[in-house]
Amino acid sequence: MASVHTVQGPVDADELGVVLIHEHVRFRDEAIVDQWPDRYDADAEMAAALEAVTAAKERGVQTIVDPTAMFGGRDVRFMARVAEQTGVRILACTGIYTYDYLPHYFENRDVDAMADHFVADIESGIQGTDARAAFLKCAADEPGVTEHVEKVHRACARASVRTGAPIMAHSRPASDTGPRQVEIFREEGVEPTRIQIAHTGDTDDLDYIEGLLETGVYIGLDRYGLDMFLPTDRRNATTAELLRRGHAERLLISQDFCATIDWFPPEAQEQLIGGGAVREEWSMVLVFDEVVPWLREQGVLDDAAFQTVFVDNPRRWLTG
Repeated sequence: MASVHTVQGPVDADELGVVLIHEHVRFRDEAIVDQWPDRYDADAEMAAALEAVTAAKERGVQTIVDPTAMFGGRDVRFMARVAEQTGVRILACTGIYTYDYLPHYFENRDVDAMADHFVADIESGIQGTDARAAFLKCAADEPGVTEHVEKVHRACARASVRTGAPIMAHSRPASDTGPRQVEIFREEGVEPTRIQIAHTGDTDDLDYIEGLLETGVYIGLDRYGLDMFLPTDRRNATTAELLRRGHAERLLISQDFCATIDWFPPEAQEQLIGGGAVREEWSMVLVFDEVVPWLREQGVLDDAAFQTVFVDNPRRWLTG
């Protein structure tokens, strides 16, 4: 059996168990942290991460895939501490999370030079540690697949072809990014089974979703709790229908929860929750406490389907 790299070292893929495919133990801007470190409470961030991951563990989660890349404050030492204290495996990524901006360093170097950086994270280790990246991360959002975004996608694709590591691509269905993202990866020679189009569940347009599924990629129904993008009842209806139509083997379910995130000041975060944009129950356990029971009640998620979605699919995507 193939092995998968966690922040604590390689493990047999069969040991991954129940997997949450898209969660963040911490999300913050590394440039702000570097310049104004006193604006962050390291103890509070760790406490929040431990609370979130421990709750997931209590629901049976054994592995968390954390797609925090450059510009999200990726910190494998922090991830390793969370993993050590909770006993939950955490998988880190390489790549760049940007909707368009690139620093001059990468703007003035070619795609292959960028890919070399990603390959080093996968083959040697991240941030001067022995923790190796298990997958690649890139993003396309409201601006669409801009020139810079395409550059990152092609670099991820070339790194994937060179190393065998899979790709997770943040997408925005409202901007129709998914098909173009898949097209770029396929042009670079990436097999569909190594591709995951995250946030596909932000739409309930089944034609759009099945169009992606027909290419052979995995899709992320991975933003449960973020009603600003699609309310929970519509997410549930979409997930149930996809399961009824026989797509279980290409679905990945998660919440895109951030134990802490610095995008908004505290009062704005409270307004998002109070205004219904974000569910008060948004967490690393919402899918287990609400979604899985509801899907079981509808008769579309029996034990075999649960095994497929939360155990087999993550393993297959990670290992090919």
